[in-house]
Amino acid sequence: MKESVENLGFSDRDRAIESFNNLLDIMELLRQKCPWDREQTIESLRPLTIEETYELSDAILNRDYQEICKELGDILLHIVFYSKIADEQGEFTISKMIDTLCGKLIFRHPHVFPKNEDGNLTQVDGTNQVIQNWERLKGKEKNGNKTILSGVPKSLPSLIKAYRMQDKARAVGFDWKNREDVWSKVKEELVEFEQELENMDSAKAQNEFGDLLFSLVNAARLYDINPDTALESTNHKFRTRFNYVEKKIKESGKDFKDLSLEQMDSYWNMSKIEEVDDNE
Repeated sequence: MKESVENLGFSDRDRAIESFNNLLDIMELLRQKCPWDREQTIESLRPLTIEETYELSDAILNRDYQEICKELGDILLHIVFYSKIADEQGEFTISKMIDTLCGKLIFRHPHVFPKNEDGNLTQVDGTNQVIQNWERLKGKEKNGNKTILSGVPKSLPSLIKAYRMQDKARAVGFDWKNREDVWSKVKEELVEFEQELENMDSAKAQNEFGDLLFSLVNAARLYDINPDTALESTNHKFRTRFNYVEKKIKESGKDFKDLSLEQMDSYWNMSKIEEVDDNE
């Protein structure tokens, strides 16, 4: 394996190995000499890891490579931290974790890494077949997913979870034949939602609204739109414009309660004209 990749990869591989070794040494000292680091468990680290992941997400959405570099470092620290704790408890070592990852990547990419000594590669016809093979091979692994959707964490945010479940189903061919057909489903769900609103049945309306959202996520996926990214873009836009409205109202010496909706709308429209930006 080493011979097949030794001339590929990162430009500063030797420096990267040295840096990673340095990180392992630092982690070792922290667990020995820092009271806070010594007290951490995999359970106590979990919420911090989630927070770091969202901070990385923010940096990516802002295309701030300096912040991406910093947040990736924080994620790497957590990976090393978990591995160190597991090593201390005799569960697994960091080399075992990395070897497991490498073995998984090689097994799931037979079109890149030959499985037999004859050096023959599995032939693939584009990205879709790679994805289909990936899901099929995951099911063959010793500790692989028992069902297709079991690979989607139940704790994922609902919007992302819906997208990933639909994507998993697509990988095995369970999808719309023509993406345009999804719009009839969206319209159908909208009608059913409106009917339950008219019936004043809040429980059924909630269920139908969930169906409507799920169908919209499906439509976004079919048109190569990530719904979470799209919604976050709109969230940012709303935050920026609403902050502008709040600022203008304060500058006028008034409060929200002093203005009519029409007056607030005028400030809102001004924010759209001025194309204000706010990275708060």
